[in-house]
Amino acid sequence: MIYVVIDTNVLVSALFTRKPDSATTKVVEFIVTGKITPLYNSEIMAEYQEVLSREHFHITENERNTLFNHIRKKGIAVERVSVDTLFIDESDRVFYEVTLSKEDSFLVTGNLKHFPIDPRVVTPAQMLQILGEE
Repeated sequence: MIYVVIDTNVLVSALFTRKPDSATTKVVEFIVTGKITPLYNSEIMAEYQEVLSREHFHITENERNTLFNHIRKKGIAVERVSVDTLFIDESDRVFYEVTLSKEDSFLVTGNLKHFPIDPRVVTPAQMLQILGEE
């Protein structure tokens, strides 16, 4: 079982670009098919809701709700593990700390520079390599 925390920018990219062969789209597809198991908490779900509801993204309520239902149904709600690390953007802290809640989990993000250097923090393309889907 591969556990992942999906940074909001990955979801936005997957829903916004709609390219079936993009790494972000495949990561979201793997949530739906159960190839990866998302980890989340209430703060992450609240951020997903807030960001994906922004009008300029043109993501419909149905698309958002479908995605959120898949995350909740296929995923695991967990508590964050507090760390004493500085973050460029403190709102990113929750994603990293939730990743630490499960051994052998990954944080999938398009913004590596926002997180500590850690082999668990990977890009969508790196996640595809880990899954053997390059």
